[in-house]
Amino acid sequence: MLLLNDKYRNFTDRKGQLINKAVFLWLLLNICIFAAKAQQDPQFSLNRFNQLTVNPGYAGTSEFINLSILNRYQWIGFPGAPVTTVFNTETSVHLIGSNDGIGLSVISDALGFEKNVSVGLNYSWRTKVGGGTLGTGISIGLMNKNLNLDMSGTDGSDLVNLSDPSLPQGKASGVLADIGFGLYYKHNNYELALSAKHLNQPVLSFEETGKYSMLRHYYASGIYTLQMTNERLEAIPSFFFKTDAKTWQADINLTFQYDKRFWGGIGFRIGDAIIINGGAELWNGIKFGYSYDISTSALSRYNTGSHEFFLAYSVLLFKKRTHKYRSVRFL
Repeated sequence: MLLLNDKYRNFTDRKGQLINKAVFLWLLLNICIFAAKAQQDPQFSLNRFNQLTVNPGYAGTSEFINLSILNRYQWIGFPGAPVTTVFNTETSVHLIGSNDGIGLSVISDALGFEKNVSVGLNYSWRTKVGGGTLGTGISIGLMNKNLNLDMSGTDGSDLVNLSDPSLPQGKASGVLADIGFGLYYKHNNYELALSAKHLNQPVLSFEETGKYSMLRHYYASGIYTLQMTNERLEAIPSFFFKTDAKTWQADINLTFQYDKRFWGGIGFRIGDAIIINGGAELWNGIKFGYSYDISTSALSRYNTGSHEFFLAYSVLLFKKRTHKYRSVRFL
């Protein structure tokens, strides 16, 4: 836990009102607890478009080459708030009669004094099970973790006691090896997924100052597509659950999709936010999405919500498209 200086700098909230030192101390302590004791992985709202990030079993779920980029800006207006960028690409491969999947996931995540960059290679063995397809995947990757305690000013870092012997002085960095595993089952109108990240619980040691340990993270998600009376309209309830075996978080969502091209919905992250999202497939596999989180936690007074943007492209490598619009189902 970071020690605070004896003197705290007053700052104003977005309405220009002065927040007293005791309130700011409480907020900073809570954000530190969230970062240090809760889930260490980035948080997302558009999880059904971002499955490869947490589940290597997702690779190869279609005959397309799928490329996507996602940007998340969390807790806008809060000092040192997380900013995350994800690039994913995956496709199916045909090796010796199999129909497996491969993928690449790159994550850049900045939070306060930290900036982490992860690269993961994914492979999924796909088999027919009970009328659906089960992907059993493994991911092997590296994470470059950087701490920069020289930062000061707008991110609130001048409130940290840099003489604390438990903290690395100035800048520190290191590389961690990371292993993940996932199961992804896809049936005609429903999909289920289970996965785990940081199975090897890698540890980064700083010179004579301490260490940083990655905890195992577990994920579960599901989706059901319900055909409405109007054949062009579908209701899609879904859930997304994650835990590090100490804390947990759950998202519950309901999305309506029209003509398999336009979608919009609302979700609820228990104890944290209301999520409003929407998106569309434009032409020849180009898709985009956006979500806005309305904070409902104790931090709601000190940020203006969270924004998340998603852009993707799906293309057939060896075949030509037979019609203009074609959607890929995501969990």
